[in-house]
Amino acid sequence: MTARLRTALLALTLAAANAHAAYPDQAIKIVVPFTPGGATDAVARLLATKLTGKLGQPVIVENRPGASTLIGAEAVARAAPDGYTLMLSGSTTYSVLPALKPSLPYDPVRSFEHIGIVAMAPVVLLAQNALPAATPQQAAELARQESAKGGLMYGTFGSGSAPHLTGEMFAQAAGAKMTPVPYKGSAQLMTALIGGEIALAVDTVSASAAHVRAGKIRALAVTGEQRMPQLPDVPTFAEAGMPEVSFVGWYGLVAPANTPTPVMHTLNRVMAEIMQDTQVRKRVSELSLNPVFLPGQAFREQIAIEIATFSAIAQRAGITLE
Repeated sequence: MTARLRTALLALTLAAANAHAAYPDQAIKIVVPFTPGGATDAVARLLATKLTGKLGQPVIVENRPGASTLIGAEAVARAAPDGYTLMLSGSTTYSVLPALKPSLPYDPVRSFEHIGIVAMAPVVLLAQNALPAATPQQAAELARQESAKGGLMYGTFGSGSAPHLTGEMFAQAAGAKMTPVPYKGSAQLMTALIGGEIALAVDTVSASAAHVRAGKIRALAVTGEQRMPQLPDVPTFAEAGMPEVSFVGWYGLVAPANTPTPVMHTLNRVMAEIMQDTQVRKRVSELSLNPVFLPGQAFREQIAIEIATFSAIAQRAGITLE
């Protein structure tokens, strides 16, 4: 190697190092593969505000919904790995779809650098008021009795959604056949349950807590390791004797694969600080979520565990997504 070539390579290396050291020197975008207004969007906007203050550059949220998060996830997977395009999405993107769909335009591990899981999202098993069941065990007994007739009907957001998988976990734990009924979202699902169209439903705590407190529906149990402050009298499935029903959604922040290590160090450090902020944790809790910070390795381990779990559930229940 000539002296001139060595000098040129050294100059390029130093330039790249300086560029990474200066990160960020322009606006950063957080892609959310959901429509505005939901919990994922709210968490992303909260993080964007805090990141703006920490990094000294504008951080904006761009909503790119569609195809069960595939549109936004693929766009981020293909984005330049420079730290200026990030994504906040839920376990639907990282573990549910990879477990149920035979081919995806991204790999949940290899396509991204994993910054951290920032919130856990337990779901709740709900019952219409007329159903003669006050506990998950009583609902399970009813489900077994109804199995020969096609099974109790329970509401979901569609095949492969978090409510669907949770409902199948419950059915398998109960040793019963149940019939999932898909709805377009929480509003439609709550209306159907309140109106008695379905016996049970699975939904987020944030979407259902107000209806439970108003006495329009009943909450039987929540997933997760602890009771939710919004429904303090509702036991966890583990407390109710059904620990197998364990689906807990979550939200994770990623960057495209091959984002430079110095940039990732900056993002990891800043996000760890943000998720220790008392105001941030309070606001996340107000969204009926549990604030956490599970960095890279723990994030990847969560993905691996859930893909194996959901694949087994889907195989037993015959769930597939084309």
